[in-house]
Order: sequence, then C-alpha cells, then structure tokens
Amino acid sequence: MADYNKKIVITGGAGFIGSHVVRLFVNKYPNYQIFNLDALTYAGNLENIADIENNENYQFVKGDITDADFINDLFQKHQFDGVIHLAAESHVDRSITDPLAFVKTNVIGTMNLLNAAKSIWAANYEGKRFYHVSTDEVYGSLGATGLFTETTPYDPNSPYSASKASSDHFVRAYGETYGLPYVITNCSNNYGPNHFPEKLIPLFINNIIEKKPLPVYGDGKYTRDWLFVKDHAVAIDLVFHEGKNHETYNIGGFNEWQNIDLVKLLCQKMDEKLGRTTGESEQLIAYVKDRPGHDLRYAIDASKINRELGWKPSVTFEEGLAQTIDWYLANETWLKNVTSGDYQHYYEKQYS
Repeated sequence: MADYNKKIVITGGAGFIGSHVVRLFVNKYPNYQIFNLDALTYAGNLENIADIENNENYQFVKGDITDADFINDLFQKHQFDGVIHLAAESHVDRSITDPLAFVKTNVIGTMNLLNAAKSIWAANYEGKRFYHVSTDEVYGSLGATGLFTETTPYDPNSPYSASKASSDHFVRAYGETYGLPYVITNCSNNYGPNHFPEKLIPLFINNIIEKKPLPVYGDGKYTRDWLFVKDHAVAIDLVFHEGKNHETYNIGGFNEWQNIDLVKLLCQKMDEKLGRTTGESEQLIAYVKDRPGHDLRYAIDASKINRELGWKPSVTFEEGLAQTIDWYLANETWLKNVTSGDYQHYYEKQYS
C-alpha cells in the first residue's frame, strides 16, 4: 500500500460541489489518501466521479453523518488529518416541506463530525483542519444595494439557512471552546456540470431540451450571485491549504443576475445550441406563485479571499454558462439517468 502523508475525508463527495472537490484533490494530491463519505441520498450520484473511482489514493465510504457511532468508528479507524465537510441538505424548497431533515443532517451531522474530529485529535492539532463549507444564505436578504461580508450579522430566513447558520455557529464554538482548528467558507449559488436538476439552471436546461415550462417564482426579480462550481473547488483547495485558522472567507462569483435576466440569457444560448428559432425557448417561461420567505437579493463581497489568498473566478458568468450547457448537451445519458432515478442503482452495480 502506498505511503500517504495525509488522510482527508470529504463528506458529500458524491454530490454536486463535493464531486468537483474530490476530483480535484484526488488528481492534484497523489500523496493524500482521499476518503469520500456520502450517504447517497437523492442528490448523491457516484456517476459524478466515475472517472476517478479506480485511483489508488481514493476510497468511497457509504455512510450517514447523522449516525454518531458509525462516524466515531470511522474516524477512530482511519485517523483523518483533515475534514472537508460538504454533506448537507441544501434545497430551500425541500426545507420548507421537511425542516427536520435539515436539522438532522446539517446540525446533528455537523456535530457528530466535530465530536469525532475532536476525539481523535485530542488537542494535538498540529497539521489538522476541519473545513466547514457553508452558504451566503445565512446572512439573510439584502435590499437593492450592499454586499455580504464575513462580518455581516446572521439573519437566516428559511429552515435551510437556519440549519446552516446553526452548524456554522457550532463549528466556531468548537474553535473557541476546544481550540479546534477550523476554517469556514460561505459561498453564493453554484452552477456547472453535474448539478442535480432540481436547481434553477440544470432544471431549466433540461426543461428547454424537453420543451417543458420554465417556472419562474413571482416577478422573477430575485437577484443572486453565481459561482462556477470548478472555481469553487479551486477556492476550497486554496482555503484548506492556505487559509488561516478560525477564519471565515466568502466565495462569490463577482456577478449578480436577476432570475428573469438569467433565464432569458439561458433561453437565448439554448436556442443557439439547439438550432431553434431565436425566442422559441423564451415562450416556455411561466410565472408561478412565489415561495414563502423568499429572499430578494444575495450578493457576496469576495474581496477578502481575493486579497489574502489570491483567488478569483476564472470565467465570467456567460462563459461558465456556455460551458455548463455544453456539458449537459454532451452528457445526455447522465441527465437521463438522473431524471429517471436510474443513477441510484449505480452503487449497487459498482459496490455489491
């Protein structure tokens, strides 16, 4: 067996953002042993990382972070040096119908990981790090102006953002109380390849392909900052290795789009790619009743990570969106498997 100088566990590594982080770490750090811990709930998809599943420095572990005994045993067995924690319930709409599921995974799950890490590191924190990946939604909603900074007070409005805010607080509390070495990042909306099609961009790409309606909440004037997922993975790598202990970094795409403008741009690009008449896909836009507690505007000030660690996005939103559309059109099998639910049988085929 190869001699590895670090053991890193990445939670939620079969999910959207997690799979890009796992791929980056496995390929970039052959001297790290990377463990991908994922419960494979609906958004976890091992097809996302099929290209690296046979790499020597990679190991998949199926398990649930809400199971404290399982987590403690796993940490005792492998003695991880680092934790990159991405596993989370993350869809606001789902949090409105089932808030307790979000508390279990996002709060209790994070607590189980913190306890397990604290236990095996036993105050010997040299070279150890707990990296908690969070969201800009913990800051609440902005008016027409202003940006979220790392010192913006927390003001979560949905059960999802409340659960993430709680987990952020617990991570910081373990830093203050036990000296646990942590970093936290709060990111804006991610988009890109391998995104589960319940979220705006992949859902609409799929619906445009199938000529289904494009449901836009309210008047479509909601504003979001968009971050290309591959740029986010690069930022996570940077913060994990270069970030200062007990610091928080905001990661954003330095761009803001109103939903309706984004949808119209997406329609225009899809018409071009699919050889449809200009304006054809726009006819699919259907305004639907707003969701409860819908935050009007999120926008991140990412100048700290830019200034201190030298990170900036590698693509404009238009460039990232074009790459994303190309990926979905080139990976129709992936999209079909996900929309049909077939991807959930991949684990059985691969690992039984």
